[in-house]
Amino acid sequence: MTSEITGAEIVVRCLAEEGVEHVFGYPGGAVLYIYDEIFKQDKFQHVLVRHEQAAVHAADAYSRSSNKVGVCLVTSGPGVTNAVTGIATAYMDSIPMVIITGQVPTHAIGQDAFQECDTVGITRPCVKHNFLVKDVRDLADTMKKAFYVASTGRPGPVLVDIPKDITIAKTVFEYPKTVEMRSYKPVEKGHAGQIRKAVQLLLAAERPMIYTGGGVILSDSAPEVNRLVDKLGYPCTNTLMGLGGYRASSDKFVGMLGMHGTYEANMAMQHCDVLIAIGARFDDRVIGNPKHFSSVPRKIIHIDIDPSSISKRVKVDVPIVGNVKEVLQELLAQLEAAESKPNTGAIDAWWKQINEWRQRNCLKYPTSTEVIKPQSVVQKLWEVTKGDAFITSDVGQHQMWAAQYYGFDKPRRWINSGGLGTMGVGLPYAMGVQMANPDATVACVTGEASIQMCIQELATCRQYHLTPKIILLNNRYLGMVRQWQQIDYGSRYSESYMDSLPDFDKLVEAFGHVGMTIDKPADVEGSLREAFAMKDKLVFMNFITDRDENVWPMVKAGKGLSEMLLGSEEL
Repeated sequence: MTSEITGAEIVVRCLAEEGVEHVFGYPGGAVLYIYDEIFKQDKFQHVLVRHEQAAVHAADAYSRSSNKVGVCLVTSGPGVTNAVTGIATAYMDSIPMVIITGQVPTHAIGQDAFQECDTVGITRPCVKHNFLVKDVRDLADTMKKAFYVASTGRPGPVLVDIPKDITIAKTVFEYPKTVEMRSYKPVEKGHAGQIRKAVQLLLAAERPMIYTGGGVILSDSAPEVNRLVDKLGYPCTNTLMGLGGYRASSDKFVGMLGMHGTYEANMAMQHCDVLIAIGARFDDRVIGNPKHFSSVPRKIIHIDIDPSSISKRVKVDVPIVGNVKEVLQELLAQLEAAESKPNTGAIDAWWKQINEWRQRNCLKYPTSTEVIKPQSVVQKLWEVTKGDAFITSDVGQHQMWAAQYYGFDKPRRWINSGGLGTMGVGLPYAMGVQMANPDATVACVTGEASIQMCIQELATCRQYHLTPKIILLNNRYLGMVRQWQQIDYGSRYSESYMDSLPDFDKLVEAFGHVGMTIDKPADVEGSLREAFAMKDKLVFMNFITDRDENVWPMVKAGKGLSEMLLGSEEL
C-alpha cells in the first residue's frame, strides 16, 4: 500500500518534479511546515531574501534571464501583501512564475485570524490565475496546473494559496503527468491563410517596418526575428521590453522606439506603409497618442499569443494569433517559397529617408571633463563588458540611459520592469539573474532613489556570495520626476530633491561588500575595469553624475511619435 505524506511534503515533491532549482522566499508561521520539509531535502536551494518583495523580484528575473518558471514562497498576511508589488510587476511584463503563499487554517478563513488576508481577492487583478487549496487531495494537481498555466500561452504569474492545516493533512502523493483544463486552451499555431496575407503585404511594401516587443524574448524567437530582418533587409525597432530580440549592432536596427526612442525609429514607425508587430502591444509609451498614430494610413500585421492584445489600442488589418516562434517559422517558410521579391527600388528609397533621419544623431550629448555624464558611464560599461553582460535596471532616467546606450545583441540580457515601472527591482533582479546564470557577468544600473528601496538585499548577496556590480548613477534627484517637473511643471521641484543620502561606501562596507565613489570623468573607465576585475566581490560604484542631465529624445505624454523633443534647446 502506498503511504500517505503531508501537504508540506507534497509541495516540496511537486517542486522537485518540476525541476525547480531555486526558490526565493521568507518564512513565517503559515508556511513553517513547508519550510521544515525544505530543510530535509536537497533537490533545490532556498534563497532567503530580506523582504518578500525582493523574493518575487528575484524569482521574476530568474525567469526572465533563463526561460525557466520562477518560484517564490511567502507567508500569509503581510508576507502576501509585501509580495503584491512583485507579482504585479511580473504580471505586467508576462513573466512565468509560481508564487506559493501560506494562509491561515481553513476553519479560520474569514474570521479575521492573526495574519489573515484575502490573498485570492487581493491578487486576482494582477495574476494570470490563482488557486486556494481547500483539500490536500487537490494539492498536487493544483501545483501541476499552476506551472502549466504560468508557462503556456501568454505567460504570467500564478499564485497557489495553501492554508496551514492543508500542509499537515495527509494523502497519497501522485504527480500528474499531463494537464487537462477545459477552460484553458492556448492557441499555438497561427492561421496559415493569415500568414499568407502577411507575406503578400510584406513583399509588396514600399516603406516597411518591423516592430518587435517582449513577446519575442519570452517565446525565444530572437533567431527567427534575426533571420526575418536579415532576409528582407527591412528596418527593425525593438520596444524597451524587446531589446536584444534583434541585434543592436546591425545597421538594420534603428534603435528603440517610443517615449525615449530614437528619432529614426519613431519617424519610421509613424511613416511606414506596412507595419508588422511581433509580440508587442502598441502600448502608450510606444506609440504615444493612438489618434496621431492612426492619422497616417498603413497596413498592420499583428502577431501575438494573446488575442485580447490584438486591436486593443490600434486597429490591425492582419491579426495572427499564435505562438510567435511557430508563426515566424511558418512565415519564413512561406517567404522562402514566395515567387515575388521585395521592391528593391522602393526599399532603397525608404532606407535613404531613414538614414536622413539618422543624421539628426538624436542620442548625441554634450561631453564634459568636469562632471560625469551618465550616458558616458553606460557607454563605458558596454565597452568594459564587451556588450556581453546581463544588465538589470531600476526605473527612472538611468533605466532609459541603459536602454539607449548599452547595445544588446542577445535576448534575455536586459532585465527591467517595463509595464509597471517598479522602483527597487534592480538589486533583487541582479540576484535572480546571477542565481540562474552563476558564471555570467551581471551589472545593475540604478539610481540613488531606487537602490534604497531594496538595499537590504545586500545582506542576501553577502549570504549567498552573489557578486553583481552595482552602477549607481547618482544625480541627487528623483531624476525622471525632476525632468518632468522641469518640462511640464514650471521647474517647481516638489519633493524630488534627495538631500539626505547615506554615505554609500560605508553602508555597502557595513554589509561586507566593496564601495567606490567616482566623481571625475577621467576615472570612470579605470574604476569600471577595477570593479569587474574583482570577480569574487560585489562592488557598489557610486558615480556622482551631472545633476541636470535629461533623457532625450522625448515624446511628451499625449503627443504623437513625430512630435519629439530632441534636446534642451527645444524646451
